[in-house]
Amino acid sequence: MLNKFYVAAAAVLLFSATSCQKNDAPVQEETITNDVINSVKAMGFSTQNIMATEGGYIVEGDIFIPGSDLKRAHNGTILRVGESEQYRTTNLVTGLPRVITISVDSKLPSSYVAATDDAIARFNAENLQITFQRVSSGASIAIKAAPRNARYLASAGFPTSNGNPYNQVLVATRQIGNQPQATVATILAHEIGHCIGFRHTDYMDRSYSCGGSTANEGASTVGAILIPGTPAGPDPNSWMLACIGSGQNRPFNNNDKTALAYLY
Repeated sequence: MLNKFYVAAAAVLLFSATSCQKNDAPVQEETITNDVINSVKAMGFSTQNIMATEGGYIVEGDIFIPGSDLKRAHNGTILRVGESEQYRTTNLVTGLPRVITISVDSKLPSSYVAATDDAIARFNAENLQITFQRVSSGASIAIKAAPRNARYLASAGFPTSNGNPYNQVLVATRQIGNQPQATVATILAHEIGHCIGFRHTDYMDRSYSCGGSTANEGASTVGAILIPGTPAGPDPNSWMLACIGSGQNRPFNNNDKTALAYLY
């Protein structure tokens, strides 16, 4: 049976542990206060397993929320795909058409370059108003190594209020281990999805892909927009599902493509 792991909104896949950024020092556990929990819930994120990290918090396994955002009002929309929903955040990438550059830190194994190129090709094949290009430096999105002591597989954040994508994806190489290129490409494409404004497809019930008890946090302060023409019924193969099995590959399915085309 495949192991389940969280992919991110920002965290991407959780095999057996979790990770983000370069730091080998022991992590001192920080108490998550009720104020933090309530703010995370008000933003519409799951309050299960919130992790404190430098500058903010990791929620839903891979989504980075800056501490400064916890008290900010959020008025966004949700994109639904059938009975399994595609969600977006308040902010999206603007200034379209636009090329978004991506770099891979030289400290990462060379296999991440190939996986990044695979992820980029998946997006570019959709003929969107955003295209992606790998560069050596000065990128819009930098893929970097997470700290060795991080407790997630990968993480990313959401677009900024000025219409730029979130600027980094952190990957825990020791967590992802010897996963095949297609799996790593799926993880990276998932985190890039967060960077351009996508939330987890099964945000309303993470047990759909992760198992366990039902986890429905509700729409909170965001509304909902149904994407016309999408089929009813579960969507078991979306690239933005919260969890994925070890060795699994999730290229964009038809609902993913509809959601991407709707936004970009």
